Amino acid sequence: MRVYLQLLTLVFALFSLPSMAQEGMVQVQSQYDVPTTTDRLLAAIRAKGLKVIGRINHAQAAEDAGLKLRPTELVIFGNPKVGTPFMACSQSAGIDLPQKALIWEAEDGKVWLGYNKPAYILERHQLDGCGLSVEKVNKALVTLAKLATQPSPQ
Repeated sequence: MRVYLQLLTLVFALFSLPSMAQEGMVQVQSQYDVPTTTDRLLAAIRAKGLKVIGRINHAQAAEDAGLKLRPTELVIFGNPKVGTPFMACSQSAGIDLPQKALIWEAEDGKVWLGYNKPAYILERHQLDGCGLSVEKVNKALVTLAKLATQPSPQ
């Protein structure tokens, strides 16, 4: 019986791997194409007083290398006053900070904006004992994603 349970656990873990790739990531469908969604995100970031660190066009880089990739862009942004306390508590958080947002066109043509959940970063880098709150960060990211992906109410 014990061997059966171990085998069942192993099989379950193997079939769970594809969904684990999205663990800790928020994904919001956009009503716009990739360049427009990215432009809207950059405008929202700047309007909120955050610092834009970079915009990487992965599809263009692939094309430059003679490869094909559906439209995919990465935006790197943040606020050192918010991110630094996280890294001061656990410097490994620097791998996930500053914040990043990935905008991509899926195989079915839908466009998505994805970003790491702040709570996931907290857990991943064992920041729970640092007295840091992610509620404001989470609220800001939700707002930015909405501004980038949804039409403004008239």
